[in-house]
Amino acid sequence: MGNLLSLTTFIPLIGAVILALFLRGNDVAAQRNAKWVALAATSATFLVSLFILFGFDPANTDFQMVEEHSWLLGLNYKMGVDGISVLFVMLTTFLMPLVIGACWNVETRVKEYMIAFLVLETLMLGVFMALDLVLFYMFFEAGLIPMFLIIGIWGGVNRIYASFKFFLYTFLGSVLMLVAMVAMFSIAGTTDIPTLMATDFPATDFTVLGLTIVGGAQTLMFIAFFASFAVKMPMWPVHTWLPDAHVQAPTAGSVVLAAILLKMGGYGFLRFSLPMFPVGSEIMGPLVLWLSAIAIVYTSLVALVQKDMKKLIAYSSVAHMGYVTMGIFTVNQQGLDGAIFQMLSHGFISGAMFLCVGVIYDRMHTREIEAYGGLVNRMPAYAMVFMFFTMANVGLPGTSGFVGEFLTLMGIFQENTWVAVVATSGVILSAAYGLWLYRRVVMGDLIKESLKSITDMNGRERAIFAPLVAMTLLLGVYPSLVTDIIGPSVGALIGQYDTAQAAYEAATQVAAN
Repeated sequence: MGNLLSLTTFIPLIGAVILALFLRGNDVAAQRNAKWVALAATSATFLVSLFILFGFDPANTDFQMVEEHSWLLGLNYKMGVDGISVLFVMLTTFLMPLVIGACWNVETRVKEYMIAFLVLETLMLGVFMALDLVLFYMFFEAGLIPMFLIIGIWGGVNRIYASFKFFLYTFLGSVLMLVAMVAMFSIAGTTDIPTLMATDFPATDFTVLGLTIVGGAQTLMFIAFFASFAVKMPMWPVHTWLPDAHVQAPTAGSVVLAAILLKMGGYGFLRFSLPMFPVGSEIMGPLVLWLSAIAIVYTSLVALVQKDMKKLIAYSSVAHMGYVTMGIFTVNQQGLDGAIFQMLSHGFISGAMFLCVGVIYDRMHTREIEAYGGLVNRMPAYAMVFMFFTMANVGLPGTSGFVGEFLTLMGIFQENTWVAVVATSGVILSAAYGLWLYRRVVMGDLIKESLKSITDMNGRERAIFAPLVAMTLLLGVYPSLVTDIIGPSVGALIGQYDTAQAAYEAATQVAAN
């Protein structure tokens, strides 16, 4: 199957086209058919993607299963995966059938809703597989459109404000990245990502308006890419769009946003910032580490005072992404392994946390923490699942959340002890807000009249949570499933980074003498 990556990427788009062209009407039968077509398309995508995983050789640090075709206007269509990207592909294809399952109660413009998610899956997969700069940018930016529509059409009361804030923040952040891409093409003469990763971009210091740019063009290009990826993560202080987007988005939209879309920023740092701008990354690294540490503590404290469940979990996501950016910019094996592991783990856990909110929101139509209490008396299965993912979110040993945080903190401790101390306090704070939320919503006596007829999870909801529980436990007790795949590629990235640093330091010493 020579075009396996393209097949995996575009199956959801084919499903969207089928829905758009052949499904007519808006009655109950048509809505049900739209859901089944979307579920079939996403399930088929996952099954085909398994061939990518089984055919992948972790020992080979080069890009594998590469597809390359000449495209319109001389552009290049090139796809491939390595040890860093292949698991993000699997995360996306694994979660999307569960996301469609979570949409089953939607009754408004169901066909269009399913089309939006199918198109979004194709664009997200394209981001993780693209090996051409222009192709990557197209996938990266086009992904904003379906999510903008999902929030703006099917979201909450303030959905228009939240959708425009989401779009403007993430789009404006990418304008600088586009300028840097043009500069990269002018220097290297190609948009081929593997070639650009091997290109030595200028790192000679220069002075502009009396200001010395240490690291030269590399530092400027790093900042340009950083502007885009930091917003996408999102990092403090450009995180303010995320809580609004999460609160207003429908449940399935929040799951995709937290579990997959946020990971594009971290993936961008791994694919572009470290290998292409190693000097700029080294110069800006300490700033990123401290921004990450501040994000962990600040957003954890903000989470403690939230009254809306979704907003609390959204701030929790920002804090957990702080561990990711810290791990990436330690540029050592434990830090990078931990960052990638944390992103994958967060995909399962945060997705499940938003689904937990969705279960009771579907019944009570409110996310206010004060509206609940004592749910364990009526919803024992829900209470157990919510407790499991709360503990995983806190980082309980035996769950995947512990492994990611522990590896990341090991990596940062080797790089900067003070940053590690500040970041470790986030573990305590996450336990505080996580257990506070659980106690207020689930524990205690059932005294509110409105809750006395609430029903426990049904079979569909249990089926959605089962694979998420399984993956969270499996990666928690057997983390080498991930580390064995990413390890060689991470090691190669570190080797390339260290070589570039040594060359820069040697050149700096020669210039000084």
